[in-house]
Amino acid sequence: MGTFGTGLLVGWLSAMVISGVVAAIAHRRFVRLQERTRQAERLAELGTLTGGLAHEIKNPLSTVQLNLQLLGEDLHEEHPAASRLHSRLHTVQKETLRLREILDDFMRYAGKIEIDLKPVEVNAMLEDLVDFFTPQAQSQRVQLRLRKSEEPLIVRLDERLIKQAILNLMINAIQAMPPDGGEIILSARREENSAILEVIDTGRGIAPEALAKIFDAYYSTKSGGTGLGLAITRRVVQEHHGTISLRSEVGKGTVFSIALPI
Repeated sequence: MGTFGTGLLVGWLSAMVISGVVAAIAHRRFVRLQERTRQAERLAELGTLTGGLAHEIKNPLSTVQLNLQLLGEDLHEEHPAASRLHSRLHTVQKETLRLREILDDFMRYAGKIEIDLKPVEVNAMLEDLVDFFTPQAQSQRVQLRLRKSEEPLIVRLDERLIKQAILNLMINAIQAMPPDGGEIILSARREENSAILEVIDTGRGIAPEALAKIFDAYYSTKSGGTGLGLAITRRVVQEHHGTISLRSEVGKGTVFSIALPI
């Protein structure tokens, strides 16, 4: 085979290799898109099926809460068992409130999320979160700090939903702190075509065996937790075509990273 023929063969082989790589990448993207579509369809179906059920549960639950309040008001302090009965009423009221919160969290997770995208300056959004959350952090002996990006960082997003997602991470961070407190850092920076938002804490960290399940619905390492906060956060980020990841070391702390397309 002459030089010209060899060149044609090499060119043909190179083209075949490149085509194969491109096809493999396209296939992986297609599979990811299919999986995301199936997940969205499952959630939509779940939201439709449970919407009516949630409504039917909320109505009698509201009636129970109202009547518990009325019973407490009708119970006179002169009654010999007033103290014990008030304590029992308070316990039942607290549990009905917890049921309502679990139901609300479930509906936020399974229901349809309406995204209202608008240009948002991320540094200003994080400043608002710091101002809002500082009193709660201080009450838990936690110092809250902000690391802004060096330049204005404008992203099209639903500010209300993203704030709630980050707030879930901050609440999770506070709950992971030791009794003597610690530090939470909110960070923003740009990496190529993504805005990277991080919630960094100096808490107890997450055990390696829990890392793979931490975003699963109803998985919680805290007693009394609904196990939906991080699942809702991941869903909100995915609805913005972003990604969320974490790294953690037991005894040193955790970093949650949200990447949103610019």
